[in-house]
Amino acid sequence: MLRFPTNGSTGSGYLAAPLGGAGPGVVVIQEWWGLVGHIKNVVDRLAAAGFVALAPDLYDGQTTESPGEAAKLMMALQIDRAEESLRGAIDYVLSRDDVQGATVGTVGFCMGGQLSLYAACANTKVGACVDFYGIHPNVRPDVAHLQAPVLGFFAEHDSSVTPEAARYLERDLRGAGKQVEITIFEGADHAFFNDTRHEVYHAAYAQQCWNRMLRFFDLHLRKGPTR
Repeated sequence: MLRFPTNGSTGSGYLAAPLGGAGPGVVVIQEWWGLVGHIKNVVDRLAAAGFVALAPDLYDGQTTESPGEAAKLMMALQIDRAEESLRGAIDYVLSRDDVQGATVGTVGFCMGGQLSLYAACANTKVGACVDFYGIHPNVRPDVAHLQAPVLGFFAEHDSSVTPEAARYLERDLRGAGKQVEITIFEGADHAFFNDTRHEVYHAAYAQQCWNRMLRFFDLHLRKGPTR
């Protein structure tokens, strides 16, 4: 855990970097549960894959395992403050000596998936955006200003973000002339990437998404595939 400057204040987050080396930067954005162990594990896995990864703590230390409490935390989140935290996290990552490149990747899950897209639309320092089944009723990305390519992963049986909503997002982005690739996984449920949610976790789909995300970040952040 560390602290970083953000709009005259400070934010906190969980950081991991490649052992003995440098790499492109990635900002990882939490689900509605908060900065829990699953998100920290994603950060660690990205570092093991050669990226400097930071997950900002958007709830200031609060976490929960209760869906009802998570919904309250998500709805209480001040979106403008969250964007400032994400902007601070992006600037901090890019300021590090072990970070290569002039842009970062963003990846988020559920609430964080929508915030990943929001951050990419609000900040030209985002060079690649990954959205895992993103949803937040108060987050409306300004796609006209999006400059980063988008990779989206959604689920056929997701009642929170339906396949129709995912296809609408894809059409909206394509209609605005943006680069986007969205996949809807057959038989999958919301949060199928989260290996701590055994009732919905889909190991094969999760691995497929992970591999595709790494190739996507390699291509757009390293400016050339390396895997």
